[in-house]
Amino acid sequence: MKSVMIKPVKARGRALERTLEPRRKRTQSSKRSGSRNPKHHDRFDQSSYLSSSKAVKIVSMLAMMICSPFFIVFMWYTMVRADGSVEKACRHFFQFGIRGIKDVWPFPSQRACKLVGAFVLFEAILQALLPGERVMGPSTPVGNRPLYTRNGIPCFLITLGVYYLLWRERLFNPAMVYDIIGEIYSVLICATYITTTLLYVKGHMAPCSSDWGSSGNVLGDFFWGMELCPRLSSVFDIKVFMNYRLGIMGWAILVISFAIKQYEVQGRVSDSLMVSSLLMLMYIAKFFWMEAAFGCSMDIAHDRAGWFMTYTCVTWIPVVNSSVNLYLVTHPIQLGRRMASTIFLLGMLCIYVVWDCDRQRQLFRNSHGKCQIWGRIPTKIQARHQTERGERKSLLLTAGWFSSQSCVSLHSVPALSCIDPVFK
Repeated sequence: MKSVMIKPVKARGRALERTLEPRRKRTQSSKRSGSRNPKHHDRFDQSSYLSSSKAVKIVSMLAMMICSPFFIVFMWYTMVRADGSVEKACRHFFQFGIRGIKDVWPFPSQRACKLVGAFVLFEAILQALLPGERVMGPSTPVGNRPLYTRNGIPCFLITLGVYYLLWRERLFNPAMVYDIIGEIYSVLICATYITTTLLYVKGHMAPCSSDWGSSGNVLGDFFWGMELCPRLSSVFDIKVFMNYRLGIMGWAILVISFAIKQYEVQGRVSDSLMVSSLLMLMYIAKFFWMEAAFGCSMDIAHDRAGWFMTYTCVTWIPVVNSSVNLYLVTHPIQLGRRMASTIFLLGMLCIYVVWDCDRQRQLFRNSHGKCQIWGRIPTKIQARHQTERGERKSLLLTAGWFSSQSCVSLHSVPALSCIDPVFK
């Protein structure tokens, strides 16, 4: 078994001084020798470097927070009004400029706010009331281990069942979601900034655990977040709710709504949209089945609840992941039985590979490496890393799907294939 020591990164200023020391010596020696090579007379201004690095970070965060809403609206306009043509959409905005953006911008409506609000309230009730297995997340840098309720599958089945009953009993028409999808996107964008503001205030005034802190920069705290595990109660985790119940569940609701819209307009669902919808729903079901494993993922275990996390979960996941189906609603593609079956089987194979990767990783983690992967004892790396409370050890799996560098592509490519399984 290999052993790797991961040393903590020291202060950037000191590291730069040590790195530049040989250059300073060379500069002094070059002066003595009378060298006129300008490269030997370069001086490194550490303060200007640090300030420029800070400026780059601030500009990057501001650019993401300002440009992200425009990207969502641009994608919606391209899929719905520009027939999926990026060139046509760009030509429109370049021709009309700011006026063109203002004319097509889908501002939030009362109907969209009611739909999103009802969905959020329904999912919050399910997460808070449905029973489930209590699982512990990984240890945080300060030693806390958050508890989660594993009730993803019941929430998923109840959500889809209630949505179907509302449609069958004509209490709600899911096709309306497509009709006001741009307005719904705008509501999600606004909800991202409102939720982030509330989380920022909560992190300053009422943190719920010792896993919180400030970077000393208001913009940085707003962007990255103040708390690692913000909660409203002992069983209601805000990050889990935004990621699992709003992001992933919202993705499933949009997929079903788009299929129903095409069915009501054309009297049937095209095989391309059917294959895409089934694969996405199967992938989402796999996600909730392995919900406990995702509690140890980077976004839940290490990312704080700030704008980046909120935007990714509330807006990016449901909007971008379902964009293929949004286009296929009014642009059906007839694949044919053979092609549709081939794509579906390949998609299911990709889902299986992703599921087996997650299963191996969870089995290895729960057994502390004392298990069998593909019929043999797995190889592993015992890594040591430094935290605020001293040195810690962790095991890294190097067997099964994780046995070589190719495991990255074997794990990532199938996941992406399940999101965008049908192309024009």
